[in-house]
Amino acid sequence: MKPVALIAAALLVLSAPVVRAQVPEVRLARQFSMGYLQLNMIEHEKLIQKHAALLGIPDVKVTPFKFNGPTPMNDALLSDSVDIVTGSPQGLYFIWSRTRDTPGAVRAISALGSLPYQVITRNPGIRTVADLGKCGKIAVASVKVSAPAILIQAAAAQAYGLKEYARFDSLTVSMSPPDAMIAMLSGAGNVDCSFAVQPYLAQQLERPGIHTVLDSYDVWGGPSTFSVAYTSAHFHDRNPGLYQAVYDALEEATVLVNKDPRKAAQYWIEDGESKLSVDFVQSIAADPKVTWTMVPQNTLKVAKFMYDVGTLKVMPASWKDYFFPE
Repeated sequence: MKPVALIAAALLVLSAPVVRAQVPEVRLARQFSMGYLQLNMIEHEKLIQKHAALLGIPDVKVTPFKFNGPTPMNDALLSDSVDIVTGSPQGLYFIWSRTRDTPGAVRAISALGSLPYQVITRNPGIRTVADLGKCGKIAVASVKVSAPAILIQAAAAQAYGLKEYARFDSLTVSMSPPDAMIAMLSGAGNVDCSFAVQPYLAQQLERPGIHTVLDSYDVWGGPSTFSVAYTSAHFHDRNPGLYQAVYDALEEATVLVNKDPRKAAQYWIEDGESKLSVDFVQSIAADPKVTWTMVPQNTLKVAKFMYDVGTLKVMPASWKDYFFPE
C-alpha cells in the first residue's frame, strides 16, 4: 500500500465512531402456570430497567423465556443461555446440590409465592392416595424431578413408608400444564389423573366429574413455597448492580401483585394469550390460600424428604444454604 493510502486508512480509523459497550441484558425464564405473576408485572412495568437506571445502569435489555419443567430450565442456566430462572424449590435443590462449592454455584434470589397444587382425576373410583394405582397415567410437569412428581413420592412415602416412595413413579408422564389439561378433559394418552397447577387446576375442577384426590398443603403440612427465582454465582458476582436491580424489581413486583391482583391477572392473560376472564384469573391470584411473598415457606421440609429418599445428595443445614445472602 502506498504511503498516502496508509495515511488515509489511519485517518479513517481515527475518525470512526467509538463502538459502544454491549447493552447489559437480563435473560429471564419462567415456567407455565400462575406461580410467576411477579415476572409478568416486572416485564409490563419495566421494573428491572427502572431499578437498574436508579443504580446508574441505563438501557438494560430484559429478554423473557418460557420452559416446561425444571430440567430444561436448569440446563439453560448451566449453559449460560439464561441468567435467571424461576421454578419450584425442588428444581432449585437439584441444581444447588450439583453446583455447590463451584465457581458457578446456583442459589435462590428469593421466593415468589406459595400456591397449592393438587392431584385431580376424572375417575370416580379414585378418592385417596391408596387409589392412585388405579390411574391410567398421572400427568406431571417432569417425571421424578418436578414439584408434582416429588409430591406424589412424598404422599406415597407417608402412606406406605419411605421405601415405597417411588410406588407410583411408573404411572407419571411428563406434560406441560396446558397439554395435561387437554389430555385430562379428552382422555387422550390414558391420562385420567393429573397434578394440576393454577389456573389449569381451577379450570378443570369446574368440569363435572373431576375432583381432588390430594392437596400439596396437606402433604407438606401447610403452605409451602411454589416458586422461587434463582441464578448462578457467575451472574450474582459479576453483575452486582444488575443483581440488585433484579432483587429490587422482585420486591416492588411482589408489593404490586398483592396491591393490585387484577392488574397482575390482566398481564398474565396478555402474556399467555389466554382466553380466561380477568375475573377468573384475579379470583385465583387473590385466593386466601395463595400468598405472594419473597419469604420461603416449608422449603427445608421438602429438601429433607428429597435427601431421605436419596434424590438430593446433600442435606442443607438451613434454607440460607440455598439462598444468596441478600
